Amino acid sequence: MDVTHEINAVRRQVGRREFKAGEARVVTVSRTYDSSLDDLWDACTNPERIPRWFLPVSGDLRVGGRFQLEGNAGGTIERCDPPKSFFATWEYGGEVSWIELRLTPVEDGGTRFELEHIAHVDDERWAEFGPGAVGVGWDTGLLGLSRHLATGASMDPAEGMAWLMSDEGRRFVTLSSEAWREANVAAGEPDESARAAAERTTAAYTGG
Repeated sequence: MDVTHEINAVRRQVGRREFKAGEARVVTVSRTYDSSLDDLWDACTNPERIPRWFLPVSGDLRVGGRFQLEGNAGGTIERCDPPKSFFATWEYGGEVSWIELRLTPVEDGGTRFELEHIAHVDDERWAEFGPGAVGVGWDTGLLGLSRHLATGASMDPAEGMAWLMSDEGRRFVTLSSEAWREANVAAGEPDESARAAAERTTAAYTGG
């Protein structure tokens, strides 16, 4: 695996928007995959394929239905426009945020994957970890999706966690945290505080 290539293939953005109860933080990841729109949509929504690159999922994957990712978030699917987009709550640790996935064909072939994670995060918690708190997790998800689309291979969650603790996995997390630091600075965060948050995020993911 070319870790540097995988990191550089992803575009990361950090922003704010008015949403529901007030101003929310928005973390966006996007990447173009060499895959058709229909195939990428199937990979992202088919309960038989999602576990091959992300996590085992259960529930009712339709508008109004609830889903649960094993050992992670659950939520309710609020909108769906196959094969282009869906919007759902993201409920974890007693807190609710939201995700929106958008898929768009690109002119020279392939399909652009873009995911927004919207959350009301207080300034103190944001200062502690910054966008990498969720961003690094989404980076690992996009990495799994890249591998699945390229090879058709399935990933065992236990193997994925073991990989994250390997030298290669730690390097991936470190580079991901640094990329989110850069996105945070581009959004207006002072470099010193963004760097400190990225270092804490790296330590949290690697146990370092």
